[in-house]
Amino acid sequence: MKVLVTGAAGFIGFHTSCYLLNRGDTVVGIDNLNDYYDVTLKEARLAEIQKLPNAGSFTFLKLDLADRSGIETLFSEHRFDGVVNLAAQAGVRYGSINPHAYIDSNIVGFINILEGCRHNDVKHLVYASSSSVYGANETLPFSVHDNIDHPLSLYAASKKSNELMAHSYSNLFGLPTTGLRFFTVYGPWGRPDMALFLFTDAIRTGKSIDVFNYGKHKRDFTYIDDIVEGVIRTLDHTAESNDAWSGKTPDPGTSMAPWRVYNIGNSSPVELMDYIGTLEKHLGKTVEKNLKPLQPGDVPDTYADVQALIDDVGFKPNTTIETGIKNFVDWYVSYYNLPIS
Repeated sequence: MKVLVTGAAGFIGFHTSCYLLNRGDTVVGIDNLNDYYDVTLKEARLAEIQKLPNAGSFTFLKLDLADRSGIETLFSEHRFDGVVNLAAQAGVRYGSINPHAYIDSNIVGFINILEGCRHNDVKHLVYASSSSVYGANETLPFSVHDNIDHPLSLYAASKKSNELMAHSYSNLFGLPTTGLRFFTVYGPWGRPDMALFLFTDAIRTGKSIDVFNYGKHKRDFTYIDDIVEGVIRTLDHTAESNDAWSGKTPDPGTSMAPWRVYNIGNSSPVELMDYIGTLEKHLGKTVEKNLKPLQPGDVPDTYADVQALIDDVGFKPNTTIETGIKNFVDWYVSYYNLPIS
């Protein structure tokens, strides 16, 4: 296939591009290379792609999703079979600082992607949603069949908006779309603003760390390889309409249109203190912990029900934090060429 991957210099976009190239697909990757976090890490990811045997099948373009004419030109010049939209303004808490960034990238950018797919015969659009859409829902595990009408952050609201926008295009224009609700992704080449990266930096340099909700909350930490496997399997499984769907008893997880949403999570929530303990073990050092209350926009616990993913594409994430954190630490030490002690 010829696949467009947006956010190709990002954490998940980089790994997804590598997977597609390694299996023989042609990939066009775009990214605006913004400075939300260290641009040199994004550039290093792109350089890593160039080391792959099939690097000749990869084209990178620096392009912002909000650039309407640029996206229109991109789609008209490349006839994509599939699109994987992973570019977005990330971070739950950043919405309190720069809310317009979410609208520009996650809303305006997404409508540009939808229009590109609509007018250029794209066979399937897969896009990143988030576990944050479950918001104030306290029923665990989170199911795609649950109501998600109470987001707790602008980021979550923008991701729910993406799902609704995609549904309208699936319904009006028959565009198959699949939204993926990712649960706390971690692993090698991860984002420096995420907890695992921040904790590792602090432990290595002897600094203390802030532990929110007094360390009591649980997260469904999901390893990057499992996330990418889910992305690829759903990309290859074009969304279809649910013939049994009824407007009298509407199912939030399926539709009469070719539209789907799936959770991609490990389905094994881990207490934050245990997560930190595993990291301390692999770094060979302990860290001073500053226990603080839950931050605005955060949810106490996340837990993914992935039965729909299992039923439709036969996949369930299963990488343990023991394996995942060790792999991250090994990468971290190698990438920065720094001793742990």
